Amino acid sequence: MKTVCLIGKPNTGKSSIFNRLIKEKKAIIMDEPGITRDRIFGVVNYQNKKFNLIDTGGLHGENDNFDKDILMQAELAIDESDMILFVVDGECDIDATDIKIRNMLKKSGKEVIVLVNKIDNEKRKYNIYNYYELGFETIIPVSAEHNLGFNALLALITKDIKEVEDTIDEAIRFCFIGRPNTGKSSLINAILNEDRAIVSDVAGTTIDAVDTKFKYNNKEYIVVDTAGMRKKGRIYENLEKYSLMRSMKAIEDSDVCVLVVDANTGIIEHDKHILSYAIKSGKGIVIAVNKWDTVKNPNEDIKKWKKELEVYFKFVPYINFVFTSAKTRKRINDIIMEVDRAYENNNKEIKTSLLNDIIAEAVSLHEPPSYKGKRLKIYFASQTSNRPPKFTFHVNNKKLIHFSYERYLENKIRENFDLTGTPIVLQFKNRNDK
Repeated sequence: MKTVCLIGKPNTGKSSIFNRLIKEKKAIIMDEPGITRDRIFGVVNYQNKKFNLIDTGGLHGENDNFDKDILMQAELAIDESDMILFVVDGECDIDATDIKIRNMLKKSGKEVIVLVNKIDNEKRKYNIYNYYELGFETIIPVSAEHNLGFNALLALITKDIKEVEDTIDEAIRFCFIGRPNTGKSSLINAILNEDRAIVSDVAGTTIDAVDTKFKYNNKEYIVVDTAGMRKKGRIYENLEKYSLMRSMKAIEDSDVCVLVVDANTGIIEHDKHILSYAIKSGKGIVIAVNKWDTVKNPNEDIKKWKKELEVYFKFVPYINFVFTSAKTRKRINDIIMEVDRAYENNNKEIKTSLLNDIIAEAVSLHEPPSYKGKRLKIYFASQTSNRPPKFTFHVNNKKLIHFSYERYLENKIRENFDLTGTPIVLQFKNRNDK
């Protein structure tokens, strides 16, 4: 598809325009400059026409030099794009930074449209003529806040795009979650084999949830990088609260979640809390132990690590671990393999006849315990949904089910069907209930 990117100074409203065009609140919007750092990707749909849209960080810096990391991301976005939307602030005059960005865009040789944002009344419309000094032919006034001027913009962008029929995106969507600085962005770069996400030793470099589509072994995937999830007691700033909300939404929108654990710092209690978000959302789950290249005796330590992981995550014995390194790219492909497995099992459907055979055998081997002279009877079981797999048991009295027997039934189901990497739900209903 055609690719368009947004370039400009901080606080010109690029992220607001991005959200307007993709019709989704994907980019964080705040008055504080420099919120967007990584490239953020989205797809715009307009009158059966589609194009890719990239939001970039605001270009700024001291001593007339742009922030190095943000500039690199902006240059990559420009290189990937067919058209550039140069966003300027309609409430301000042209300054030296605008001129510097203009010079950079002129050198790119790409088609440029100047978007004068914050033009929300008749008086301000006259401000757009000042921006012809930038030397670009096409200037369009818009207001992201009031949703003005976007039809004219979209008509211009899509004039050479053919109409397409709506298709279902069958790409597997997975996200990396974990504490700050565990190497989530580095793992994504290793998978994609390019610097899509800013990587820094400073915790909290990733702010937005950033998603990227790619193909591996002829299968399509969307990988999502999320901000490091701190303990609630340590979330002081509004920005971190927004980042946490974005991370939670990324979990909700994903098929599989990969919890990244740092081999340097080891496992802590907060890793369990982060994992619990994915479990409660019913997602497929993989655990990746990153920075394995820093372990001095990997062959010896892997046994110790496996035992430690089994102890810490004993409440989820169905999850597989991958010991990997973003730096050396060791076992990077194993992450994709485990994502595939967790996805397939999260979507698995089990035949009713097979399920009832397993449950009947389980009951014959170990009858439910009696309570006050009454015993649980299971008449019938069936899988009633997936993502995650949900099994409904029709019984004589659901109050007779004990948590230990419920766990026993879950174990029997898992022993007979491969449900690695996915939580499952057991529901009990009285036979006479509607």
